[in-house]
Amino acid sequence: MTQTLTLARPDDWHLHLRDGAMLKAVLPETTRHFARAIIMPNLVPPVVTGADARAYKARIEAALPEGAHFTPLMTLYLTEETDPEDLAAAYAAGLITAVKLYPAGATTNSASGVADFARVQPVLERMAEIGCPLCVHGEVTDRSIDIFDREAVFIDRVLDPIRRAVPGLRVIMEHITTKDGVDYVRASPENLGATLTVQHLMLDRNDMLVGGMRPHYYCLPILKRRDHRDALLAAATSGDARFFLGTDSAPHPTHAKESECCSAGCFTAPVALACLAQTFEDAGALAALEGFTSRHGPAFYGLPVNSETLTLTRSDSPVHFPAQIANGADPVTVFTPGRPIYWSAP
Repeated sequence: MTQTLTLARPDDWHLHLRDGAMLKAVLPETTRHFARAIIMPNLVPPVVTGADARAYKARIEAALPEGAHFTPLMTLYLTEETDPEDLAAAYAAGLITAVKLYPAGATTNSASGVADFARVQPVLERMAEIGCPLCVHGEVTDRSIDIFDREAVFIDRVLDPIRRAVPGLRVIMEHITTKDGVDYVRASPENLGATLTVQHLMLDRNDMLVGGMRPHYYCLPILKRRDHRDALLAAATSGDARFFLGTDSAPHPTHAKESECCSAGCFTAPVALACLAQTFEDAGALAALEGFTSRHGPAFYGLPVNSETLTLTRSDSPVHFPAQIANGADPVTVFTPGRPIYWSAP
């Protein structure tokens, strides 16, 4: 029999929309299901000033599908030259919701990120004063550190010192991938939260590597061992309000994902809620889904829960999703977890 599950309309607290033709292609896949999203600023060139954020927001709003009810929550890209007063003015005006810290070279379009963290401490102190949250890509980029250990080392070398130096700073560890990340959040005060992605809740590194490399599972931070995946799932389904959804949906043209040097990112926006419903059901925690997708994030950011609702439907047979979405001559492949999904969103 068909089952339904009605949620307060979800939000996505970590989203890549890109720009230009790609923005227009992928935006409807988010606005169909999500009311708000934290928009990543790693364009080329990046979104580093209030004026940049205003212009990018205008381009997003111009690309919205007709009738869409969606609010882009803008961020600034933190650099060693960020002007604290420009940032503060943008935050006071409601133009930005957070600031994003990329360690230089950590992921796609992160070359302008921070290399010397001491140089951004005045900005972080100003953010703490005004209550502006810091979203963190939590990986070191030291080539001597194994790629599977970079999150744990980042916590010890970078994040914990930052939070000790600026204890009032509100921080979101984005797309955590390890038990280390889960344990650090749980041991911290309430001003530290974490987002989790669809792929890191459903997959481990064996799914990506055993039997051949699956490029559409390659993302940064990279998938980890099964025990880390299990810790993430336990956190997401626990009801702990410090853990909430940030899909990190990251579109790339299929040819870039399937190239010799594979681009990092999973395009999960079209299937995120269906995959999460299946994952939570399989874990016996379907009752926890609304908190994770719709309530914990607004609470952490100090925003109201959406008044609209969204109803998911469960079928008796697996649901089939489009393999790609059109983007001119550069289609984008949609994430598939390699297991049957019985849930769908409208």
